[in-house]
Amino acid sequence: MESKNYLEDITEIKSMMTKSSRFISLSGLSGILAGIYALIGATIAYYLVANSVRGYLILDGTIFRICVAILLGVAFLSVLTGIYLTTKKAKKNGEKIWDSSSKRLLFNFLVPLVTGGIYILVILNQERYGHTAALMLIFYGLALVNASKYSLGDIRYLGYTEIVLGLICATMPTYGFWFWVLGFGIMHIIYGAWMHFKYDRAS
Repeated sequence: MESKNYLEDITEIKSMMTKSSRFISLSGLSGILAGIYALIGATIAYYLVANSVRGYLILDGTIFRICVAILLGVAFLSVLTGIYLTTKKAKKNGEKIWDSSSKRLLFNFLVPLVTGGIYILVILNQERYGHTAALMLIFYGLALVNASKYSLGDIRYLGYTEIVLGLICATMPTYGFWFWVLGFGIMHIIYGAWMHFKYDRAS
């Protein structure tokens, strides 16, 4: 009997330590919706480019600026949805949305992501945009892996997948659009569904 109580105490202590050091209220549904937003945005962008006069993008063109606006819109909706659903889940679990764990998570996620974003802007300004999709995937994957230490460890698997897709994309830059769709659209939906049924439904 004492042994059983001892094991229960150890389990409870371990759970408390995990909650205090990691932000575990990330919503799997937000990942699914982010993937859907990406697919919708990619479909609109593809239609615009395919039906343009040139049939391809140029940096100083109107279609390019529209595609950038679509990309920013997808990112904005994904972040907004993630914040809303994660906040809702945290409240349901009785957890704080803004504490030391979430701050560490955000910081470690943003460092590689912002660095990658600045680097991509630099090479775009130099008119070297063949590897843009690959770099987006690689830096996003690095950001996920870096942040996974302070959240659900499963996030790192999505990060590894994005990095691998980015590296493959770098060898086939012509297919950058389709790798972007696969990484930010389809993989987000698959990962989000996995997390939703593993954690959200279970809780």
